[in-house]
Amino acid sequence: MTRHTDVVVVGGGQAGLAAGYYLRRAGIDFTILDAQSSPGGAWQHGWDSLHLFSPAAYSSLPGRLMPPQAGKTFPDVSHVLEYLADYEKRYELPIQHGVRVEAVRDQAPLLQVETDSGAFTARAVISATGTWWRPFLPAVPGREHFQGRQHHTADYRSPWDYAGQRVIVVGGGNSGAQAAADLAPHATVHWVTQRPARYLPDEIDGSALFELATRRVQSGGPRISDLGDIVAVPPVRAARDAGLIPDHRMFDSLTADGARWADGSSWPCDAIIWCTGFRPALSHLSPLGLRTEGGRIPTEGTRSVADPRIHFLGYGDWTGPASATLIGVGRTAREAVREITGLLSA
Repeated sequence: MTRHTDVVVVGGGQAGLAAGYYLRRAGIDFTILDAQSSPGGAWQHGWDSLHLFSPAAYSSLPGRLMPPQAGKTFPDVSHVLEYLADYEKRYELPIQHGVRVEAVRDQAPLLQVETDSGAFTARAVISATGTWWRPFLPAVPGREHFQGRQHHTADYRSPWDYAGQRVIVVGGGNSGAQAAADLAPHATVHWVTQRPARYLPDEIDGSALFELATRRVQSGGPRISDLGDIVAVPPVRAARDAGLIPDHRMFDSLTADGARWADGSSWPCDAIIWCTGFRPALSHLSPLGLRTEGGRIPTEGTRSVADPRIHFLGYGDWTGPASATLIGVGRTAREAVREITGLLSA
């Protein structure tokens, strides 16, 4: 049996919850479909030592401040999961966990949302699937010949999995720096980056980054990437200051037993961790043909240019400055729901 609702939100992580908060306030009939069996979205799959970049008060979804975590300035992943589960219950958000959306199709004037548990029809769809489910691996020559272990950030859990081994960490962003710092006391680490590591000033955390992004939207100003790439959270700062994580330039190719540079030098290793980012997980929207020849989906704010019934939340700057963060997604969720309210009224 096909069920009907005005709006289907695909994804029950932080972006889906923020959308649900504003949809509930607007009095709109909606359903959130989440492939995960429990609350927390991608936060359930972060590595053991993962911490936020910001204090709890600056890591909150709309309507509900994240409470501080005892003894910690920057909350850890377990605290975030507790907060998201409480948020879901507090606002009685209609989330169906363990339901995977397989396709969204046009059945004008409605959209049909096909899942592994049946179908829905809706007048609008908010895609809030994030990027965690689509890790990016660069096309490095020889990658298929390397005989050691290759993991992505999405697979990394604990430094104990690599204790006593030689590990190359690839990537000059926050994930690369944090993984290298996490591993340094337990393994021999060779951290490689495309360019010299660029740390933001030590006093800058996620709250300051959000304020910078807000000012840029309102009145222009420097981009965050102009200032640096890496937030020096305490574990990273300690490893950096102790000289445990010097950065090296990116290797040229991989061999069966390690990496090789253009000058002929090499470094044997047992494992490679690719901290090379993610891409938006949008395969469920493929039947709508929203992508251009360049592979992008043109948007105005969060709204698809080709189909105003489709909105995107939580995919980074593409869908709004800081929209992939806990504190930043609320602003874009509010705007998306405002536009959807107008669409439903029309």
